[in-house]
Order: sequence, then C-alpha cells, then structure tokens
Amino acid sequence: MNTIRFCIITCTYNAENVIRRTLDSVANQTWKGIHHIIIDGASTDNTIAVAEQFRHNSKCGVEYSITSERDKGLYDAMNKGLQKAQPDYVLFLNAGDTLHSVDTLKDIAEQVQTKDELPAVIYGDTNIVDATNRYVGKREHDPPEVLNWKSFQNGMMVCHQAFYVRTDIARKIPFDLKYELSSDVDWCIKVMKEADKRHLELYNMHAVVCDFLAGGMSIKNHRKSLQERFSIMVKHYGLIITIFKHIQFIINKKANRE
Repeated sequence: MNTIRFCIITCTYNAENVIRRTLDSVANQTWKGIHHIIIDGASTDNTIAVAEQFRHNSKCGVEYSITSERDKGLYDAMNKGLQKAQPDYVLFLNAGDTLHSVDTLKDIAEQVQTKDELPAVIYGDTNIVDATNRYVGKREHDPPEVLNWKSFQNGMMVCHQAFYVRTDIARKIPFDLKYELSSDVDWCIKVMKEADKRHLELYNMHAVVCDFLAGGMSIKNHRKSLQERFSIMVKHYGLIITIFKHIQFIINKKANRE
C-alpha cells in the first residue's frame, strides 16, 4: 500500500503575526508524507525568518520549500505553488488557517488510500475561529452530501482550505488572474468539471478538516468579491440560472432575519 503524500501550499505576504499557527498545524500532523510549500511575495517583515525556523527543525519530518519574490498577487502566488506541487494531493492553506486536528491528514489518507483509484477531490467541513483560536461558528454553507460542479450554483459550498485536489488535476488548471478576489471559486468549479469529465469521485470526509481564521481579502473587499462571483457563476452556469439563484439568496436572507 502506497503512502499518500500531501502538498500544503501557503501563500504569504507580511504574515509574521499569523504564519506560525499555520506552520505549527502542519508540522504537528501525525501523518508524515507532507511537503509544505511557502510562496512569499517578498515580505518586509519576519515571515521568512519564521518559516526558516521550521525548515531547520528536522524533527517534524515535513519537507519544506520556501521562496520569496515579488508576484502579481495572491493567485499568481498560488499558481507558482501549483508548479512546485508533487503527488498525491494539493491543499491551499492560507496564513492563519490551520488543519483542524493533528490527525486530519492521517484520517484523510487512511480513508482514501485503499481505493482502487484516488478521488479527484477530498472535501470536508470548516470551522471559523478567531485570532486566539477560539471557535466562532460554522461557515454559512454546509458541504453537500454529494458534491459536483453544479453545487456551487448555491454559493461556495466548500471553501478551498477544505478542498483537497489530486495534484495531477490541480497542476493542469491554473488560477485565472483576471479575478483578484474570487479566482478560487472559479478554480474549484473547473476542478470539479474535470473530475466529472474523467468520471472521478469527489469524496466527502464527513468531518471538519480546517479551522478558518475569520477575516481575509474577500471579506474586507466584500462588494468586489460578490461582483466577481456573479461573473464566475454566469460563466459556468449561465445568466438566467445565476439571476434566479441570487433572487433565492435575497429571499432566504430576508426570511432568516424575520
């Protein structure tokens, strides 16, 4: 039985205040087939120094790749990470976000490595936490029991931090740089379309796999993020379905307030 390897990609820029919690989360995993790729955008703080401390700690058993150079933004950095990714699965874990438990990767690997063919995607649920790692709540969307590329008509049902993609698929689908805040939504849909084309499974872990740090670029730039997501939905699902779904969103939010 082969050992599943995970490539965790963390893109950073001046993230010294939050990067350690992410690095700790990966280094403390009980599963040892891990390659942690740090793609830094030429930080001017101590982000790289913190990451280098972990690279020099050979006891954790994690393989590290650390680069720091100017880029064209977050999704350009994520594309650079994809080009460094190795088999079997790739996960984008933002600076500040963490794997849910020390056994998260172990649990995932043990569930899928006995399959005749590895699933195209492994997905799970996400908790939202604050800067002190205190539980804030669940995401607005629960992962669907059965995920497919049409699921995102109802919003981003699985966040990319809980969306593990087979590396051979992920590397063939770069992030579209025309989207500054929501290219991850577009990317996930493209990945699921490719999985559908190949008749590959999207595997539901039925477990929380990620703790998401409250905040982030899409939250701070909410209006632009929504505009991009609307455009992405139109591209993949058509204008009529997109308008209909947004009317449903508005009605449901109004009903929840009452």
